[in-house]
Amino acid sequence: MSMMDVTIANVALPTIGRDLHATASESIWIVNAYQFAMTIAIVPFAALGDIAGYARVYRVGLAVFTLASLACTFSHTLALLALARMAQGFGAAAMTSTIGSLNRLAYPHAMLGRAAGQTATFVALGAAAGPVVGGAILGVAAWPWLFAVNVPVGIVALLLGARVLPRAPGTGHAFDWASAARCALIFGLLIAGIDGLGHGQGIALVAGELTLAIVLGTGFVRAQGRAKVPVFAVDLFRQPVFALSIVSSVTSFIAQTIAYVALPFAFENVLGRTPFETGLLMTPWLIAMAVIAPLAGRLSDRYNAGVLGGIGMVLLAAGLIGLAFMHRGTSTFAVAAPMLVCGIGYGLFQSPNNRTILASAPRNRNGAAQGILATARLTGQTIGAALVALVFAALAAGPGRARVPSGHEITVALGVAIAFAALAAVASSLRRATPQAELAR
Repeated sequence: MSMMDVTIANVALPTIGRDLHATASESIWIVNAYQFAMTIAIVPFAALGDIAGYARVYRVGLAVFTLASLACTFSHTLALLALARMAQGFGAAAMTSTIGSLNRLAYPHAMLGRAAGQTATFVALGAAAGPVVGGAILGVAAWPWLFAVNVPVGIVALLLGARVLPRAPGTGHAFDWASAARCALIFGLLIAGIDGLGHGQGIALVAGELTLAIVLGTGFVRAQGRAKVPVFAVDLFRQPVFALSIVSSVTSFIAQTIAYVALPFAFENVLGRTPFETGLLMTPWLIAMAVIAPLAGRLSDRYNAGVLGGIGMVLLAAGLIGLAFMHRGTSTFAVAAPMLVCGIGYGLFQSPNNRTILASAPRNRNGAAQGILATARLTGQTIGAALVALVFAALAAGPGRARVPSGHEITVALGVAIAFAALAAVASSLRRATPQAELAR
């Protein structure tokens, strides 16, 4: 539910905007409020999970998410809906930041790769299913049902979670609320600056946000490095395998997001396909990833994640190269084949990489590692979307250029995605050949 709600409202923005008498630009807050809240809250909630217990934080997050979904259903103004969506995002952050830690408690150490593979599959399918489920609901019901469907599912999940979620006591340390607030502020400024850069905000405002984020972030990282129980686990980055895995994660999500945003324009504007056909052309990537991710997770329990991840990112780059040369006469098979290669490559990378990140942290710091992993995903997605907007805006700036992205602009965007996929492959391959059994238990 939490991953599906990242994208489920996208297809309904025009409808919701009309009903709530909001402009198109104002309606974007229905999406941005959710993602913004998730991004700024994941690291603090992950640290809280280490202290208070992962199951407790997860259940509270699920309850908040369910109640906020009910509030979305009855929101009659854009401001109320945006606030309810922000509350949803906070609940989703609590769930997202603890699920990996709960998996580590539920699975034997030798099966962590399988757990990571299953989680990667549900994350991918949840995000991909959002527009599909949203469109299906809008076909038979009003937009409030997009959020109302979460309520009965959330209640069932709460009842199941009370019985089956693995319980483990937290460390019991005092929670550093001041550091948590600083962390949220810094990530908020960073994401706002990156997003503004891609969407044409004033250069002075964007520069101010990014500069302030860097200045505050530098002091925050130094302070966290001296903290006994840091909110942001700076100490974990001293392990090369952890640091390289996070770099691989951010760069892979940048590449994936660029492709996800640019390819629909390519299918419609270059190939001349309908929106329905465009949706079908996106499915080979998703299906391949859903099939490969669990298998890759199992392989990572036996083989080095750096090698698996490097191969996966090379395959992603190869698939994107094939897609970059599309033209009006490209056949469906010639599109589906590289899309399958992209999905296989991304599935082969994601599960082993996630397993390494979680397994390289001490068990009592697992929440912190999970928080950094989730933040890496959201940061990569934000940067990727901003880069597509920058490429489209820069190349369409000439006189007489159409506002609809052309084949050249899309090819350049995919070229940027290929570069980041290659960077992810290098970062993954640089990880030292640490046997999986030697990672922290």
